[in-house]
Formats: sequence, structure tokens, C-alpha cells
Amino acid sequence: MFGNTQLIAKAVAEGLARHGKADLIEVSQATGPLPADLSLLIIGGPTHAFGMSRAKTRESAAQQGTGPLISPGEGIREWLENAPKISPQTLTASFDTKIAKPAWLPGSAARSAMKRLKRFGLPIAAPPESFYVNDTTGPLADGELARAQLWGDTLGSLAARKASTSSGITP
Repeated sequence: MFGNTQLIAKAVAEGLARHGKADLIEVSQATGPLPADLSLLIIGGPTHAFGMSRAKTRESAAQQGTGPLISPGEGIREWLENAPKISPQTLTASFDTKIAKPAWLPGSAARSAMKRLKRFGLPIAAPPESFYVNDTTGPLADGELARAQLWGDTLGSLAARKASTSSGITP
């Protein structure tokens, strides 16, 4: 909504790109079938009301912002409800952005998304990951972009190893 999740997604994509092609697609633009050779699918979104955003929570967030919204349409909850067929060979991962304080605040869009990916029977590359913002509209907490890039690098390495092993090439 405010650009924090997008910044994390870009940093994750930079880490992934060290190991191969990495496409970054805003959820409202993620229409149509997924590539048949997709080796890794990462889904990310902000945590709203302890989980994935809903139309009402996005409407509430829009009222808190001062600029144009990054993702004004549907969120990852709706995308997952109507997800195109995902190959059972595709590794998956999820991340979210959430407020850093209070630290005890429960809920995670990443955990909710991961539960849905597991229900699809998809292999999970890593546990859900949370990246932190200092306040509802941001900014990101110190060090989160570097941590996101490292996470993307780690996932990219894992996906590259899996792809080379499944194609008969030894890494």
C-alpha cells in the first residue's frame, strides 16, 4: 500500500537475480498462467489485521496514506484464492511486512500465505519471513533491505541447486 513491501520485494529480487532470472510482478498484474518452468514462486504482502489483507483492511490503509497507493486492487489473499495452476515441482516461499513494535503483536500475512501454499501441496523452500517497518506507513526498520536481499540470495541459491539437480547437472 505504501511501498514498504514493494521495496522488500525488489531487494529479494536482487538477491534472486544473482542465480538466474527473477521477475517481480505486482499482484494485480499477476494474471494468466504461470510459466511451466517456474522453479521458485515467492509471494509477499503486508500484514493487515493479523494476516493477509482484505478489501476492508486495504480500504482502511488507503485512508492512512498521504500519497498514491502502490497496490490499490486485490491482494495476495484474492490471488491465492484464484491462483493459476502451479506446478507441484515449483518451490514456494512467502514474506510479509509488519510493524516492528510491539514485538509481541501476533499475526503474519506470510504465515497465512504459506498455509495456503501447503494446502496446494507445493514444496516449501523456507519458513515464512517477516520484514519490519517502524510504523504503519513506514519507513522500513534499519537493515531490512539488506536482510531481504540476503534472503533472496539464499532462496535463489536453493532454487538453482534444485534446478541443476533435477536437470541432471551436478552443481
